[in-house]
Amino acid sequence: MFHKEGQKIIFFSMLITVILIFTIDYFITISWLRTVTMLIAVSFLVLILQFFRNPKRNTHVNDDHILSPVDGKVVVIEEVFENEYLNEKCLQISVFMSPINVHVTRYPTGGKVVYSKYHPGKYLVAWHPKSSEENERTTVVVENKDFGKILYRQIAGALARRIVNYAKENSQVKQGADSGFIKFGSRVDVFLPLHSNIKVELNQKVTGGETVIATLE
Repeated sequence: MFHKEGQKIIFFSMLITVILIFTIDYFITISWLRTVTMLIAVSFLVLILQFFRNPKRNTHVNDDHILSPVDGKVVVIEEVFENEYLNEKCLQISVFMSPINVHVTRYPTGGKVVYSKYHPGKYLVAWHPKSSEENERTTVVVENKDFGKILYRQIAGALARRIVNYAKENSQVKQGADSGFIKFGSRVDVFLPLHSNIKVELNQKVTGGETVIATLE
C-alpha cells in the first residue's frame, strides 16, 4: 500500500523509468553497461516506492499511552521549555527518520486538536539542534483527557521540501490515524508533561502508531 501523497510522484517515476529502460535498450549496445544502467533506473523507482509506502499498523488505542508518531530512531530525550504554545517545561522526545523509513505521521494520542500551525523556515539537517525552531515545520497540539495537551512538531530536513499536515483545529482525532506526511527526510518532536513515564531510550528504533513512548506515572 502506498500513501496518497506519493501517487503523482510514483506515476511519473514509473513513466520515466519505462522511458529510460527503452532508451537504454535502444542506444546502449554494450551488454554489461546496458545491464548496469537499467539496474540503476529500476533502483531509483524502488527507492521512490519504498519511501511512499504506507503499511497498515496495529494500533492499540489507549488514552494512558503516547505512541510514537513516526518510524525512526530516538535521537533526543530531554527536559526543555516549549515556548510556542505550552509555555512550560516539558519532556521532549525526538524521532529522526532516514530516507528509507516510512514517512507517514500518525497521531500520538487521540482527542481534540486545539492548535495546528504551519511555519515556513530553513532546511537545516534534521538532527541539527536549531532545526526544531528554524526549519520549515508544523506544530499540532492534541488535548487528551488523561495526559492533557500533547504537542508534536513535524520538522523538514535538508532534503524535505514539503510537509503535509491533516490536523484541523477543533476536530476530534483517533490515536494512530494518519495526521500528515513529510517528503524526503525529517524529524518529529513530541512534547510531554514532566510527570510522564518515558518508555524509550536514546537510539532505540520505534514504529509509528505502535511503539509506546510514554505512559502516565
